[in-house]
Amino acid sequence: MLYKKKKLFEFLKKWVILLFGIFLIQPVIAQKLFIPMDLSQTDHLKAYGIAYWILKQGQPVDWLLNYRGGSFMADYSELFASECRIRGVSFEQLDGAEAAKIYSEVQSENVNEDVVKLEKPPRIAVYAPPGSQPWDDAVRLALDYAEIEHDIIWDEEVLGGKLEKYDWLHLHHEDFTGQYGKFWANYNSAPWYIEQVALNEGMAKKLGFSKVSELKKAVVRKITEFVANGGFLFAMCSATDTYDIAIAAMNIDICGPMFDGDPADPDANKKLDFTNTFAFENFKLIMDPYVYEYSNIDVTEEALNNPDYDYFTLFEFSAKYDPVPTMLTQDHVNVIHGFMGQTTAFHKQFIKKNVTILGERDGSDEVRYIHGNVGRGTFTWYGGHDPEDYRHFVYDKETDLHLFKNSPGYRLILNNILFPAAKKKKQKT
Repeated sequence: MLYKKKKLFEFLKKWVILLFGIFLIQPVIAQKLFIPMDLSQTDHLKAYGIAYWILKQGQPVDWLLNYRGGSFMADYSELFASECRIRGVSFEQLDGAEAAKIYSEVQSENVNEDVVKLEKPPRIAVYAPPGSQPWDDAVRLALDYAEIEHDIIWDEEVLGGKLEKYDWLHLHHEDFTGQYGKFWANYNSAPWYIEQVALNEGMAKKLGFSKVSELKKAVVRKITEFVANGGFLFAMCSATDTYDIAIAAMNIDICGPMFDGDPADPDANKKLDFTNTFAFENFKLIMDPYVYEYSNIDVTEEALNNPDYDYFTLFEFSAKYDPVPTMLTQDHVNVIHGFMGQTTAFHKQFIKKNVTILGERDGSDEVRYIHGNVGRGTFTWYGGHDPEDYRHFVYDKETDLHLFKNSPGYRLILNNILFPAAKKKKQKT
């Protein structure tokens, strides 16, 4: 009998110790790492890099749409907290009750907020020519500053089928029409221009094309296939309108002899086909080689050249019913300082009806930021060249993002980089 009592005592003792241990560790399990994205954040841009880095560690991240500027939440670990400290990103350590309160508020039907789970880090590529350029690219600056991994690819990789390796593709400051950015009038004798022409012509010859314009059309077809199969495409500045121009002029010669050695089709504007363009329709080409403009899509010539009065407003979407445009417009402000580029913004009259307008300049027909679907994938066009350099010229020094770590304009770029990581969820009915 004494033996049985002793065994029972030992059994109960083990259970008490186990239950006590569970009680002690439960608060630790429930702790969360909260990264605010409102005005309290010390470095908004590197915060995106932290979210990406946590995904790289195999851990999910919750994106709290419209909550304190689109904040992030993940399971707490000292490793994650240490990385935030190293990168200068503000964070809070929350206990289970505090985190539950936030989740309850965000998921309430009474607020325009929601939770989107980010699961896997997107595989990122930037389409850009090799070597240095006489201008910088805002997306590459943002990726480097936020410490987000990405590969640089160009025509050979695209046509060689390498896009299958990636989820997200950015089109560097690019001219897909084969007119070398229409820099001929001002820079045809500049060493960088001559080198750019030689580089493109060499690649066209290597890949079996008689003209650079034909090479670029083949690249556009391949990228379109990538998007239709579920890829995410992002572009800024001249890559936005020249992409659709290349599609509309797929079977037309729109390049003058200074670009490809023979005359352009004089009836090119009458032959444009807008059936398969992504975003724009019914536009007209500007084929004069002395005019630094591709078409009448762009508003650069009419844009207000006073940076003190140039702002555009982000639209507000339903976080619970329209999560994608909501993700793309997360910011700590809803009015963004404008910035120019070779393509600054888009005249609304040329935007297809099925394209979602994300941001526009109030009191005008200038649209700065758009998004749409193509097949199983998406595209997002963002007008302008550099969100923190109002007029960025050839040879200008690149922007130092250490001076603009809370840039709302650059945040829009990084929204696009993270949203492909979102778990697909069924639309509510």
